[in-house]
Amino acid sequence: MLLLKLAAQDLLALDARRRMVSHLAARWRHFRGADASLTESSAWAESLVSLANDLVAAGRGNVEMIVECAATVDEADRSGAPRLIDVVLVGHHPQEHRLSVQLVELKRWSLVTRVERATAEVVHVPGMGTKKHPALQLREYYEAFTSDRGPFSGLAFECGGFAYLHNATDDSVRPLIDIDAPTGPCARVYTNDGRERLLASLRESFAEEGSASAAELLLQRMGLRNTPLLDAMIRSRGDDSVFTLRGRQREAAEQILDTACKVLPDPERPALVPDERRVVFLVTGGAGTGKSAIGLQVKAELEAQGRSVKYASGSRAFNSAIQEHVGYGDREFKETFTYFHSFVTTPEPPLDVLICDEAHRLRDRSTSRFWKPEKQGTRPQVDELLDASRLTVFFLDEDQTVRPNEVGTVGLIEEAARRHDARLVRYGLREQFRCGGSDAYIGWVRAALGVTDEPPEQWAPDGLMHVEVADTPEELERVIRTEARAGASARMVAGYCWPWTKPLGEEKRLEADVRIGGWHRPWNADSESFCADGAPPSKIWSVHENGIDQIGCVYTAQGLEWDWCGVIMGEDMVWRDGRWLFRRGKAGEGPDRRIKRVGTPGSFDPKVRASSVDDDEFARLVRHAYHVLMTRASRATVLYSTDEETRAYLKGRVGEVEFHGLRPTWENLPQEARIPHQPRPRRGRRPRRNRNVSGAQGPEMRLF
Repeated sequence: MLLLKLAAQDLLALDARRRMVSHLAARWRHFRGADASLTESSAWAESLVSLANDLVAAGRGNVEMIVECAATVDEADRSGAPRLIDVVLVGHHPQEHRLSVQLVELKRWSLVTRVERATAEVVHVPGMGTKKHPALQLREYYEAFTSDRGPFSGLAFECGGFAYLHNATDDSVRPLIDIDAPTGPCARVYTNDGRERLLASLRESFAEEGSASAAELLLQRMGLRNTPLLDAMIRSRGDDSVFTLRGRQREAAEQILDTACKVLPDPERPALVPDERRVVFLVTGGAGTGKSAIGLQVKAELEAQGRSVKYASGSRAFNSAIQEHVGYGDREFKETFTYFHSFVTTPEPPLDVLICDEAHRLRDRSTSRFWKPEKQGTRPQVDELLDASRLTVFFLDEDQTVRPNEVGTVGLIEEAARRHDARLVRYGLREQFRCGGSDAYIGWVRAALGVTDEPPEQWAPDGLMHVEVADTPEELERVIRTEARAGASARMVAGYCWPWTKPLGEEKRLEADVRIGGWHRPWNADSESFCADGAPPSKIWSVHENGIDQIGCVYTAQGLEWDWCGVIMGEDMVWRDGRWLFRRGKAGEGPDRRIKRVGTPGSFDPKVRASSVDDDEFARLVRHAYHVLMTRASRATVLYSTDEETRAYLKGRVGEVEFHGLRPTWENLPQEARIPHQPRPRRGRRPRRNRNVSGAQGPEMRLF
């Protein structure tokens, strides 16, 4: 975890706008589950600003400050309070030209007295009691950062640390700096008397430039900058170590794999008496908490053991992107990815493991308008999935249901497990790996849309995620296309607020259904094949280079991500008199009978706007759809609303955008952050190799 990552000069700019402390307090509340104390808040306001001012005074205002940071995701699972270091300063060393880091403990102590005459490892602080020497704390942090699981493992780096007591003098804290005080690279202590020595040390530790690159590298090593799902899958080429799981992710995966070993027969040595125990795993977590990472990694490792495994989803966009972009030309690989409705007939023999991603999209029954009556499902879909395998894994986020016929809930799966006499194991994920690892952005979106009861607040830039509001659709498109041309992945998406015309004529021309004033663009193609002008079919719209020319919706975006995402809010959700108002749209006449236009503005989603959906459910589904769309970006979201009053509300929540070059355009990104996206692999069988997964170490690929 971390609360904030900004260059010193940008932190001062945020503080000048009176937004730094409120942002840190909100992040603290999210991670710790309680409000920060007044002492903590006042320490941020005083000590952080003092250190940032000193960095600027030393000519090192570009040095990145990572505030209230845990060395690894694993800290969240440590008993007691996690070890949070006040500040990690990150940059490049001026002579060694490699990563340079200083671990900093900020203390507002103005007086320190000795407790034991023979040592200064324990001191007395008036009003606070007995305290450890800060050097001992810094030593613990250093060991955590440089351990085998720490972010510095395997890197060439310069690292030191110091305690900064900006309210003290050397004489007032003499026990901390006397000859019997702890020594070592992290044992330096600076007071107000030693400010010039501190400035000199900062100049010796950090170069004037390059700090953004160094910080980007560190964030990647800490698991906060992640390889996009499709890129990681392509790069793995079917290896059984696709992703490096962290914290609760790793714990959940290990438990699933361990249980599989206990209840499933050994493929090479079948048991004389089969084990009839059944187990259901339910893993819950918000968007970007790593549910798919766990599922895909578990699938790869179980397949390497020779298990029969399938990966089912209720999302056509997710499955198709993997099948068409990752498994291109590999029929065997593609067939391991399927859909919830594929198990009306129970496989014989049953699968060893069935992994059900996006289980919030489960339906009541497995049906299709293309199936004959005798082929339609007659039982609850969840029962079909449980009968299909010995061990079933569900990944679920109830806040991502977007259609009224989606019934997947925690309660539904708990009841189904009881009916099948299966042991239910639950895991909850918390750490955020999407949207740049910014929990602050996820919380801001949820509050702004009213998904939660938290009051909406103004966005406070945290150095991880960027958000801005465009004045026109032309401006939004210009930003997205500029980033795509520069090398970033980028897409435009919209609420389902316009009719959707099927491709027209033999040439399969796309009608420009999304019409805002004089700006007209087509939806992604409702087609299984390429259309006019090279428009890709919807199943690969998200990954094909020509997809930039069409607008996606929640059904083709859910489960996927891009560096930049432009989100168009339509008239189905508008801001009026301090609250959200939800509208159902009606079609009007178009230029011919095959084409419709907007008659009454609002939702055009045929399932969601139906009269059978009551108003409360309609509002919930529309909120969820925009929640999904606004959490597809890994670096920046550009918002635009067709409604002027709603646009003004969004601007008020976003606040000022441009300051000190924090906008993460491809040109502004350090080289380490410019990760090229993987091309679709060539046709041919993907290599598979069996491995003993108990000791497997995957490559450093991290997923949302």
